[in-house]
Parts: sequence; C-alpha cells; structure tokens
Amino acid sequence: MNIRPGAHNDSKVLAELIDSFRPMLTLDPTGAGAEQYLISVSESAEREYLSSPRYLYLVAELEGRVVGFIAMRDRTHLFHLFVAAEHQGRGIARALWERAREQILRDGGGAVFTVNSSLSAVPVYKRFGFRPAGAEIQAHGIAFVPMRLELRNDA
Repeated sequence: MNIRPGAHNDSKVLAELIDSFRPMLTLDPTGAGAEQYLISVSESAEREYLSSPRYLYLVAELEGRVVGFIAMRDRTHLFHLFVAAEHQGRGIARALWERAREQILRDGGGAVFTVNSSLSAVPVYKRFGFRPAGAEIQAHGIAFVPMRLELRNDA
C-alpha cells in the first residue's frame, strides 16, 4: 500500500468514495434531508478542501487505485476518514490515521484531536483512542457522535 499526499485531481474519486457510504451516513438512505451535508462532500467541495492550507489529505492506494483517504482540518479535527468497503478490516484506516497524526505532531501540532463520527464508525475511533465527547447529534439529515482524543506527552 502506498500513502501519499492528496492532490487537487483526487477530488472526484474522493467524493465518489464518500458517496458510496451515503446510505450509512444519512438518516434517509437516499440522502433526502441531507442536502447541505451532501454539498459539503461533493466533488467541488473536496476540490476546495484539497486546495486549502487548512486541510491535510493523505490518500491510500493499492495497485494504483485509491482505496481510502483521511483529511485533517486545522491540524486538530479528523474531517474525513473513508476506506472502500471491500478493503475494510485490513488496517488501512489505522495506517492513514497514524500517518496523519504523526505528521501533525512532527509539524508541531497539538495533542488534542476531535472527530464527528458516523454512528457506524464509533467502534473504529474508539480503537484509535477517541472517546465520546457528547451525546449523538442528529442535524441536517445526518447523525454523528462528537469524539475527542487527548494524547499523553509520551504518545
């Protein structure tokens, strides 16, 4: 597996990967009621994020094909973490998270991270050390759990 920085021309494949999870991410599997969220993860939105210095994108490839990616906003918020369904359970999400975390810490970033986890991803983030920071929230057609990770000085 190759992990590389995200590039401007990745926006289409990243948006398609996110959209493949639409039935799990939106309260209505069709996306009805989640239009604002869907716009925020569209190809044009991803292109803007990829161009912004606020975001760190890392992309995982197998045999030249994108199989997952992570995006960190402002070096503290895990904004996106997606791995293609057929490649889950192989450590790709963990590898992406560890690489992003290490890069942020190496670059002088803080030791507190947050994520708004989809309900299905809560167990994954718990394995990474995140803990719920509040109750489940339902808004704009999606449901999520705010989570937080505070690294110790020896992490």
